[in-house]
Amino acid sequence: MTIRLGPWSVRLAPRALVVGLALVVVACGVTVAAISTGEFTVPVPDVVSALFGQGTPVAELIVSKLRAPRVVTGLLVGAAFGLSGAIFQSLTRNPLGSPDFIGFTAGASTGGILAVVAGGSAMTIAGGALTGCVVTAALVYAMAFRGGVQGYRLVLVGIGANALLLAVNSYLLTRANINDAATAGAWLTGSLSGRGWDHAIPVALALAVLLPVCAFLSRPMRMIEMGDDSARAMGIRVEVVRAVAIAAGVLLSGVATAAAGPVVFVALAAPQLARRLTRSPGVTMGASALMGAVLLTAADLAAQRVLAPTQLPVGVLTAAIGGTYLTLLLRKDRH
Repeated sequence: MTIRLGPWSVRLAPRALVVGLALVVVACGVTVAAISTGEFTVPVPDVVSALFGQGTPVAELIVSKLRAPRVVTGLLVGAAFGLSGAIFQSLTRNPLGSPDFIGFTAGASTGGILAVVAGGSAMTIAGGALTGCVVTAALVYAMAFRGGVQGYRLVLVGIGANALLLAVNSYLLTRANINDAATAGAWLTGSLSGRGWDHAIPVALALAVLLPVCAFLSRPMRMIEMGDDSARAMGIRVEVVRAVAIAAGVLLSGVATAAAGPVVFVALAAPQLARRLTRSPGVTMGASALMGAVLLTAADLAAQRVLAPTQLPVGVLTAAIGGTYLTLLLRKDRH
């Protein structure tokens, strides 16, 4: 289905549009459930009143100060991870081409650990994670560049960098004092506990800037999925598009990791699940972002409720679910 607005035209896939709307509805449902339930249940009308500043003092404290920032951060971080995973899986044409596997998340972890060991504040740790992600991406890109960057080469170099950085992270933890090691270990798990508006705002700003960039790159990246030669024949500047896309994916992954820690497997699973639901021949950006938001928020809700009153870090649950998904994915590819 094509919508024309003067000289502009937008092509919409009806199934992808329906899936996107369904994911928005699911995200809204999970958001309401996460905000209204817990040790102190807040009825949905009271939640709405508190969000508009017309609720009781207790409801406003619980909703606006404690639960809403955590849920919004989860939605934004999940969207950023899902979109980042979609970018790298599209560029590499490989379902394993996510920041978790090609070293970028490990690089962000290294930056975060170094900031913890240096005695940095929460903002310093976030800045260290973002810096580590960017530096790692630059090094992987430079090592993978041979007159251009092929997807398989980026994955292979990234896997090697990931293994090296995991070893570096383990070494840093063994050399840190016990308090710093405990702080770094908790951050490395990935959690939304204690997240406030100061964590959500940077991710929201990053998405506001990078979502239009990803939308603009979506069509040329689809062309690149058919092969570099085919894309060049259609007038696509392959290396320029690839470099800008990698930069956008790295920034999304880095900002998300800075906000919530290295939450694993969301960037891996979200694009593939979105692709299966939309039945798209390639990775879909919008559906992947929505799927990431739903996955992370639902996982955090389950982590809070499954073993209540004990609360698990969301990274523990995503790792358990993601490991199972990865096993099924590898088994499917083997056949």
